[in-house]
Amino acid sequence: MASKSLENEGFMKKQLPVIIKGIMAFMFLLSAVAKLYPSPNMALPTFEVKQLIPMGFSETSAAYFSRILIGCELALGVLLLQKNYFKRLVVPMSFLMLLIFSIHLSYEIASSGNSGNCGCFGSLLPMTPVQALIKNIIGMGLLVVLYQKTSKQNDSLNFSFISAITFASILAVFLVGPMQRKSNDQLVEDMMKEMEMSEDEEKVLDDKSVVAALPKKETSQPLENAEKNEVKEEKASDKPLEKTVVDEPKLKKSGFASQFSDIDKGRKILCFFAPGCDHCKETAKALTEMASKDPTFPEVKIVFMEEEAELIPDFFAFAGRKYPFKIVEVGQFWTVLGGTKDTPGVFYLWNGNIIKEYDGINERAFKRDEFKKIVQKPWSELK
Repeated sequence: MASKSLENEGFMKKQLPVIIKGIMAFMFLLSAVAKLYPSPNMALPTFEVKQLIPMGFSETSAAYFSRILIGCELALGVLLLQKNYFKRLVVPMSFLMLLIFSIHLSYEIASSGNSGNCGCFGSLLPMTPVQALIKNIIGMGLLVVLYQKTSKQNDSLNFSFISAITFASILAVFLVGPMQRKSNDQLVEDMMKEMEMSEDEEKVLDDKSVVAALPKKETSQPLENAEKNEVKEEKASDKPLEKTVVDEPKLKKSGFASQFSDIDKGRKILCFFAPGCDHCKETAKALTEMASKDPTFPEVKIVFMEEEAELIPDFFAFAGRKYPFKIVEVGQFWTVLGGTKDTPGVFYLWNGNIIKEYDGINERAFKRDEFKKIVQKPWSELK
């Protein structure tokens, strides 16, 4: 029995560092890859606007820093699986990176509370700041154990290998997520022109239908009827004018006029969607179904994220209707929507007043039945 326990203890001493290496390498690799999900051109600007720019980075410096940071995470994930400068450099640098992240998370929790996605694993695995901090503390603890269980004598000293892996990892991130922003392609421009034409045609048809519905004027009128009408008009003029009460909120600036100039006039639904987002498509489809059953349903306008703009025709095909839309660059999209909010974003506006807003897919997600009741209520019941 004693020999068996000694064998098990020896086995654990040998295997424990290997297990910890695997866990920490997986964590760093997952963190790097998750920050590029679902596509680098969307994920990187999102990470920059939501995490780096609020810390004081400029747009340019945030773009460089985000790619270098993710490249370093990717490099550490690979380097934790090899022997070159393992105890001398790789383990301490891994610990230092987690420590810096933990200090930032602690400050974020103290200043903003435990809300929103910290961005450690991007949108692939959303985590609150407290969850991420706990994860980092566990990771630092494992790295301390790994440092104690390894010897410098086992380190290989090929520094050029470490440099090559680090440089290649950073370069790979710059290649998959280039700095140059994609511009709207010809397909989207043609579609916007087509939509403008279709809107003009609808206006012409509406004008024609209004004219057709007007009663035709009679060329002659009997004298008796004319006299009766004059008497009625005199009686009507004697009555005091009644003051009509307008049941609507006062005009207010919503802050979205830069997207649509008429957004603060009347009842509007302003949506922030990503063309390839399934939840956004489902929300748009729900709005179409509600609008088809309610003739007084507010006008819907959409701000699309530029990423995957070529999918907009498919988006409208799924939604069942084309809506007035605007396409904005990814960074500007998050700035307008709000760095702490997520897609799909839906704002119900009335004369610029934000009556109701939804965002993301969690507790603040769009609720169809609730929204249907809200848009049917008069202003007197919404005050």
